[in-house]
Amino acid sequence: MSLDKAHLEYPHRSYGMDHDRYRWSQLSERKSIQWPNNNKLALWVNVPLQFFPLDQKGVPFKVPGGMTMPYPDLRHFTLRDYGNRVGIYRLLNAFDKYQVTPTFAMNSALAKRNPYLLNVIKERSNEILGHGIHMDALHYGGQDISQERQQVKESLSTLRELSGQAITGWLSPVRSESENTPELLAENGIEYFCDWVNDDMPYQFHTQQGNLTAMPLSNELDDAFILMNNQHSEQSYVEQLCDACDFLLNEAESQGGRILALNIHPWMLGQPHRIAKLEQVLEYVTSQGVWSASASDILSIYKQQNNITK
Repeated sequence: MSLDKAHLEYPHRSYGMDHDRYRWSQLSERKSIQWPNNNKLALWVNVPLQFFPLDQKGVPFKVPGGMTMPYPDLRHFTLRDYGNRVGIYRLLNAFDKYQVTPTFAMNSALAKRNPYLLNVIKERSNEILGHGIHMDALHYGGQDISQERQQVKESLSTLRELSGQAITGWLSPVRSESENTPELLAENGIEYFCDWVNDDMPYQFHTQQGNLTAMPLSNELDDAFILMNNQHSEQSYVEQLCDACDFLLNEAESQGGRILALNIHPWMLGQPHRIAKLEQVLEYVTSQGVWSASASDILSIYKQQNNITK
């Protein structure tokens, strides 16, 4: 029996995408981007600064990297705290050694609880992204929109007040979103968000509150994803990132500038037995001739060359 015609009839059915969030296009056919100083690769290093509550509720799911043992799970709570007390400084030393410009995605609860850490970032004049209230305040399908609106508003207003920055970028806790999240971000002054990983380059994302830019932050090259989820070795981590760097540089030869986006957790790579592996990656990548910049600076060049004003 042939498939009934009704199965092929649904809203937004058209050539390309079946929604109006963004236009369909092939990466290889887009306008070529030229990074400053003729560099073919932009290096975007994002560092999540996170607070995992000891009494997490796990609604609607337990957060990866969160508490897994019966309360009080001090083993995992203190390990995450280690990243904000010890590991982060090893990362900062590595960034400075290889002249890498990091961007920091920060929970607003951590900014309130650890002012010394926020002050370090402010003194360095590094960009800060909104990263929700904390790692147990999730955004999810079916969530009451008024509750999510309050979460977005509270996290951004707190971080803006404490940091003194405009905070125009956003990374949701564990990239969790509801169907309303993009609208709420645009409503609260966010210009770009990093949750969607369906591309290698930025693209315009439509909301009823105006356009956002989706800035894909690779999940495949995330240190926790490789080391904790996939249980690959530290040496494999190094090889995967260096392979990605080589491939993107080669692709950029014929298709224009690319972005190497790395997400690095202080509680993961800030460990004494792993920090040398991060330095090995940074030494290799920076030796290839890359432009290391904040997420907003990379986005600014992309917008300029594509004549995007908003």
